[in-house]
Amino acid sequence: MKSFEFLSKKRESKPRDCGITMVLDKGLGLETAESLMNISGEYVDYLKFGWGTSIVHEQDMIRAKVEMYKSYDITPYTGGTLFELAYMNHKLEEFFEEARSLGFPAIEISDGSTSIVHEDKLNCIKRAKLEGFEVLSEVGKKDPTLDRELTLDERISQMNDELKTGSSLIIVEAREGGKNIGIFDKSGNAKEDEIDVIVDRIDNKKILWEAPNKDQQVFFILKFGNTVNLGNVSSDDITSLETLRRGLRGDTLGKI
Repeated sequence: MKSFEFLSKKRESKPRDCGITMVLDKGLGLETAESLMNISGEYVDYLKFGWGTSIVHEQDMIRAKVEMYKSYDITPYTGGTLFELAYMNHKLEEFFEEARSLGFPAIEISDGSTSIVHEDKLNCIKRAKLEGFEVLSEVGKKDPTLDRELTLDERISQMNDELKTGSSLIIVEAREGGKNIGIFDKSGNAKEDEIDVIVDRIDNKKILWEAPNKDQQVFFILKFGNTVNLGNVSSDDITSLETLRRGLRGDTLGKI
């Protein structure tokens, strides 16, 4: 039983189809990660091994972390940049084999750092599904200049295409900084008008909003409620976000 539980709002138990929290692992050690999950694992739904970090760590370490995360009913998955690297080097078959051997149940498919013809990206989603992986796909570019070239209509069209092709969630690019990308301006403030258009045309339960900064998390929770899906959450901020979702912090106290 949690302490002072009588003061807390209830949250959906896992597996959740809303109120999803995706946490970014930028290279945690096994003991550190396990200690963190021991206290906060019930609040995490997806765990992304950021960009290409998996390459610089030993297979046994990655495999052990994957299994540990899964033991807490968390879906660990490979970062999109790793997929893009495999695509660039014509190594998709080897990529899928390695992901499977390491125990990953899901992968991210993106084109944020590279140029992939949209139809080819859709075919990669189909192929990953056939290989037995859950797919989370990301829409948006990591270069702010290139990202601004993507119109809102194009962004929404791609999101819909990828959902129809088999992605379980669409990630809205914001990087780990959350500024000057996609639905965030140079100061990290949300472009609310654009967000309204997106949710008017796409089921919000299928969107995973990258919101690495507290003010962004507060914005989405106050706008859509504590069942909004949020991603790229720092491993240091798991408890902080959960308290925001439950109205246990000044920013959301009495507002949820």
